[in-house]
Amino acid sequence: MPDAASADPSDGRGLESLDPAVAQVARETGAHVSAVYLLPAGRQVLRLALLSGVSWQIAAPWARVDVEATTPISDAVRERRLLWVGDQEELARRYPQLALVLPYPFALAAAPITTDTTIWGGLVLHWPPAPTPRLSPRQRQMIIDACGRLGALLQQAADDGRPVLPGPEPRVLPPDPSPSAESAQSGTRASVQFAERLPGGCCALDMDGRITFVTATAADLVGAEASDLLGALPPQALPWLGDPVFKDRYRAAVLSRQPTSFTALRPPDRWLSFHLYPDASGISVRIAPAASVPTPATAKVLHPAPPVAPSRARDLYHLMHLAVTLTEAVGVQDVVDRVADHVLPAAGARAMALMTAEEGRLRVIGYRGYAAELMDRVDGVPLTSDTPAVQVLNTGVPDFFATSAELQRAYPRALLRDGMAAWVFLPLITSGRPVGSLVLAYDRPQSFGAEERGGLISIAGLIAQALDRALLYDAKHHLAQNLQAGLLPQTLPRIPGLEVAARYLPAGHGVGIGGDFYDLIRLDVTTAAAAIGDVQGHNVHAAVLMGQVRTAVHATAGAPPGEVLARTNRLLNDLDPGLFTSCLYAHLDLARHTACLATAGHPPPLLRHPDGHTEVLHLPPGLLLGIDPGADYPTTEITLPPGSVLALYTDGLVEAVGIDLDDATQDLADQLTRAERHTMDDLADTLIQHARQSAPRCDDIALLLIHPR
Repeated sequence: MPDAASADPSDGRGLESLDPAVAQVARETGAHVSAVYLLPAGRQVLRLALLSGVSWQIAAPWARVDVEATTPISDAVRERRLLWVGDQEELARRYPQLALVLPYPFALAAAPITTDTTIWGGLVLHWPPAPTPRLSPRQRQMIIDACGRLGALLQQAADDGRPVLPGPEPRVLPPDPSPSAESAQSGTRASVQFAERLPGGCCALDMDGRITFVTATAADLVGAEASDLLGALPPQALPWLGDPVFKDRYRAAVLSRQPTSFTALRPPDRWLSFHLYPDASGISVRIAPAASVPTPATAKVLHPAPPVAPSRARDLYHLMHLAVTLTEAVGVQDVVDRVADHVLPAAGARAMALMTAEEGRLRVIGYRGYAAELMDRVDGVPLTSDTPAVQVLNTGVPDFFATSAELQRAYPRALLRDGMAAWVFLPLITSGRPVGSLVLAYDRPQSFGAEERGGLISIAGLIAQALDRALLYDAKHHLAQNLQAGLLPQTLPRIPGLEVAARYLPAGHGVGIGGDFYDLIRLDVTTAAAAIGDVQGHNVHAAVLMGQVRTAVHATAGAPPGEVLARTNRLLNDLDPGLFTSCLYAHLDLARHTACLATAGHPPPLLRHPDGHTEVLHLPPGLLLGIDPGADYPTTEITLPPGSVLALYTDGLVEAVGIDLDDATQDLADQLTRAERHTMDDLADTLIQHARQSAPRCDDIALLLIHPR
């Protein structure tokens, strides 16, 4: 079972080649945050590869974005257009889930990174809110030009055999030094003295939120030594700042680039006001004593924080995003990825494993941070075994082990040899029944307070509901795949003088049942028939109708192509299924080296001639099957000499949002011309790979290649 963290074969190589183009577009457009997403070949998930202007911790929830998700970057890539969101109101209207997680004022643009035939990923830029929330024509052109440069770099790297790939974490670009920062190097002592003379105290945070400078007055106000503060995150050095309010205000300053403030209670009874002033290099913070009862005039956010240790499980940013993103999770692997992306940083854990019960055994369905060898040993443990993951599944009671000694005392025979120091075992229960268990592992001993335990148990409830839905979805998807496989030809007949290859790829959404089909029928020693079609819809009705169309074509095969389609059309009109079908039928005469074709609203076939050039065959049109019982289907005869290739396909191979269908068909013909002439299987793989790289696909794909020898 693959580790979710290594599901994509990526190592982050070559990303530095993109640095200048990303830095240039940020500088020219005035964007304060920039991010580059890459779309690995053949995948439907955008991976965050390059980041500037914001810390990785803030961007972590968006490390992976499904192409089919409703987000600015996925919409821009899917529709191949620049997308602009001018303010928070527009964000809430168009992307309510994203606005719920990021309730901060900013504007953003998302644009696809493409070349002529390939979508490589996308670019995201953020700006502070402007009085007039619009993108100027000059900025728009700069973004388009930058995406062109990035696409050219990615294309060149791929052509050279060293494709640029995203890493496990994005490459984070350092901020450009400002002229004032460079000129201030000689005046450091004077700057420090100036800061010390200011009323109250001040400190500076870098883009990761770590303290890089602090005055003596500031250290005295927060009750800590300056040496303990430098290099630390404020919540680490000052536990009373661990509440989500501080993190919320910090994110607000970074993402909006606007000043903000809050008031906090330093235990036991001292109120302090914090004023945050962001820029491209970090955040300046002014700290001052505040009134004992804060008012709106002194703080935008009131924060009477109790003197308790920070609760990692209460990081509302990650948990809110988890709750939102789990509503969009589809299959089990989708749930695993989203849990790993959000629960690990929210809980501060180093590793996780998600398990479920199957046929009396505990099955590992996904993990992150663990070695594959360890998960292989755990996978398949009987539900009668005395292990913590099994026990929480059987009893529904969570287990928290702050140290390895605690785990060893409770389960002396089941000590996990995973190199970790603390564990949480959570039952995943929905509607009163257990569906699985979640293991979180920490590399240091932990103290799980009541609040943190409650937070983690709540997380488990969210995951349980999502996992239950995902297991049901995967079961339906598996059933759909089996039904689809049963309706399509198991093998194609061997016909002397013909080399053929066929491919079918489901769209990957819904329950996975499509109406695309293909067929090759042997008629006699020198003749054969080929058919390809697409029933409208993605459901069981479409699949059943597809089987009926295939049967009708088989029953009439051998008759003239126009008659085959006419009879099939009359049958569909008699059945009145409420669905329409496109179909193309070809009668192949191998002795005469000809083919006679008729079409019912189907995409035009392609013919690659023996000399290599490819022609789009625009056949006389016929109505879709199932519309008019009296429809006629004219036929066209073509020469099909040895060495040629006849390509029949469904519209999923060429149809994508934002791409002209005629242009996409010609592009496929050009690809067929350029393709190396090996076996038909190699050629089929080449055409499918080209289609998947050129644009995200949202429909089934069927392909049938016919090569007379």
